[in-house]
Amino acid sequence: MTAADTPGEEESPAGADEAGTGEATADKADSGVPVADEAVADEAVADEAGQEAGDASPEDGDGSGRDVIDLLEPADGLPPVIAAAQDLAAAVARLAAGTGPVAVDAERASGYRYGQRAYLVQLRRAGAGTVLIDPIATPDLSGLGAALGDVEAVLHAASQDLPCLAEIGYQPRELFDTELAGRLLGYPRVALGTMLEEVLGFRLAKEHSAADWSVRPLPAEMLKYAALDVEVLTELRDALADQLREQGKTEWARQEFAAIAAAPPPPPRADPWRRTSGIHRVRTRRALAVVRELWQTRDEIARDADLSPRRVLSDQAIVDAARAEAAKPPPTGRPQLERISGFHARYARKYSDRWVAAVLRARQLDDAELPEVAGAAAAPGPPPAHRWAERDPAAAARLAAAREAVGALSAEHRVPVENLLPPDALRRLAWEPPTSATTESITAALTASGARPWQAQLTAGPLAAAFAAAAVA
Repeated sequence: MTAADTPGEEESPAGADEAGTGEATADKADSGVPVADEAVADEAVADEAGQEAGDASPEDGDGSGRDVIDLLEPADGLPPVIAAAQDLAAAVARLAAGTGPVAVDAERASGYRYGQRAYLVQLRRAGAGTVLIDPIATPDLSGLGAALGDVEAVLHAASQDLPCLAEIGYQPRELFDTELAGRLLGYPRVALGTMLEEVLGFRLAKEHSAADWSVRPLPAEMLKYAALDVEVLTELRDALADQLREQGKTEWARQEFAAIAAAPPPPPRADPWRRTSGIHRVRTRRALAVVRELWQTRDEIARDADLSPRRVLSDQAIVDAARAEAAKPPPTGRPQLERISGFHARYARKYSDRWVAAVLRARQLDDAELPEVAGAAAAPGPPPAHRWAERDPAAAARLAAAREAVGALSAEHRVPVENLLPPDALRRLAWEPPTSATTESITAALTASGARPWQAQLTAGPLAAAFAAAAVA
């Protein structure tokens, strides 16, 4: 349940600050775990963990009038970690003989290691108990996939764990995502700890949420934490399934879960260096070339050393170096990187010559080789929404009306706007609507943009009315 530190994708979008990176969310706590230089914990995770702990004190309960029970020990004791092929085969057989859904979780080493590799896999199924698997020692879980592929897998924030599980051979074809179920049900906060408290009255400790799961041997306290993450996950699933049924949202959830299970791996991100935190402060093409060269050099070093890129060099240092190169008059001689604090960090110091070489390469590029400024080479599709009013006032009016309509539906059904309709689908529809914007034509357009049937059915009529009102206005 640790954050994903995807190579080439861990940097935040332009305009984000260093603390709010674009990493995949951490430990089902809705926050990333970027590591700047030698720090290993992010204040966002600390804040979330503190919020989870503060949601309900032992004196106050969980707000429902009942006491909150701290989950401190696995009910069946701490199982041994499976690290041999014969033990894995026996565990798979035991899980296959169990009944009902299987609770699944994976721990990564985000902020420490390069990539999204799983360093521990936890499963629990009725009749089989809890199984802890070391996928470094036993990297082929295809037997698990064959035995449990058709068994419903219960995960929290499934899209975070499915890629690393697929890498080692386990790809469930049916799943239940407790985080997504919480969103569809209108829970304001859907971190696993919060959901367990609010729905079941259990509290999980979160002190290992940003831990380094690549260490071997894993300490008993970390293993206990990992085992508890799947201890009552199926119980949470059952409670949420009942609530979905009561709210008439079972089919919505089914379609959403099926879409996650069937989703192909995301394509490689174009120009991943453009997601460097603070890149919005880099104004010139030459300075952007410095960002690109330093980012790519950092990525090569991080991959070879199996380290999180931010442990090698911070985004802030890359941006500071680029801005220094944009000074007037243009700099000459050896880049003065030693004046930038980020280049004095533990790992960065070891590669000073490579940083200098990267900046010099950027200086020597011809104008035709320089990257365009951010936004100049935009991907196909609508322009940024803040430019619509000047470029197409009618489209801007449609978008405003559409957002108001979807916002009203969101409030009515207690579903976040982004879960009610993919934001990109809404923007594309407002920018280039059907010639005749009827409920039927909008349904077809939304479906073509990736909206699920329940989303199109719920929003098409209000959107048609909104577009008509915007045209009159």
